[in-house]
Amino acid sequence: MTEQVATLGESASLKRTRRTRTLEQQQRLWGWIFLSPWLIGFLVFTLFPMAASLYLSFTDFTIGQPPNWVGFKNWENLFKDPVTYNSLRVTFRFAIIMLPVAILVPLGLASLLNSKYLAGKRVFRALFYMPYIIPAISGIFIWQSFLNGQTGLLNRLLRLAGIADPPDWLFSPTWIHPAMVLIGLWGVGNAMLTMLAGMQGVPTEYYEAATVDGAGPLMRFRHITLPMISPVILYNLVLTVIGLMQYFVVPWVLSNTTRSNPETNFINLHLYREGFQFFHMGYASALAWFLFIIGLILTLIVLYSSRRWVYYSSGE
Repeated sequence: MTEQVATLGESASLKRTRRTRTLEQQQRLWGWIFLSPWLIGFLVFTLFPMAASLYLSFTDFTIGQPPNWVGFKNWENLFKDPVTYNSLRVTFRFAIIMLPVAILVPLGLASLLNSKYLAGKRVFRALFYMPYIIPAISGIFIWQSFLNGQTGLLNRLLRLAGIADPPDWLFSPTWIHPAMVLIGLWGVGNAMLTMLAGMQGVPTEYYEAATVDGAGPLMRFRHITLPMISPVILYNLVLTVIGLMQYFVVPWVLSNTTRSNPETNFINLHLYREGFQFFHMGYASALAWFLFIIGLILTLIVLYSSRRWVYYSSGE
């Protein structure tokens, strides 16, 4: 009798195990079903075009004709092309100006909105974020009018301030990049919000303890706020580096009025013209992969350096 009970118990245990495995398999199946739209989209619209562009970078492909294998010819031409060197110089020169601005301005705005002495924080938060949701093309046209050398509002204000000969922002090789930085400030609202969220997540006990110890506002900001939000700063820094390597819309729209200015020939604009105006798709694919490698190296450098200046409260 005892053996029969034990056998029945083992049988029931095996049935429960089978039911559990069946339930796990069903959950796994439904998981793959729900993931399948993203996976199909990733394979069709991301992975396959990337693999195809890598193959095309070794061919002389032009639209309407079959690709012919040319080996590393496109890559050799890329390193001999003076236009590529100039466009890289333009891109890096702009990045050197834009990168600190894209981090410091949102950090300053977030600090301002996090201050307990500022009234109307919700209004300012909405005002600072609103430009981010305006379509980029519309914003650039507005900035074109604002920065116009003859009739722009900015130069009118500068003349009223006593500057008789203000710069021609959009046509001057010296001032075109500062003008683009001004346009770039139009979209810092998202970075400002993430930094503000990071600041509001810092435990107030740290500030209270530092105040008791005699720390002033600047010392508290330097030794508490900055370390605690350093992961958020790293996140925005990586996004900014990648965004600078993808910088296209602003110079593309401005090139309609500043086509003769070589200082607007960014690497992405050079790539676009080679591919879609001169139809050198093979060479444009090599340019795209060259740009991807540069962006990947810069991102890895930023992530590697983060070991020295990013603080994680979890210790990871």
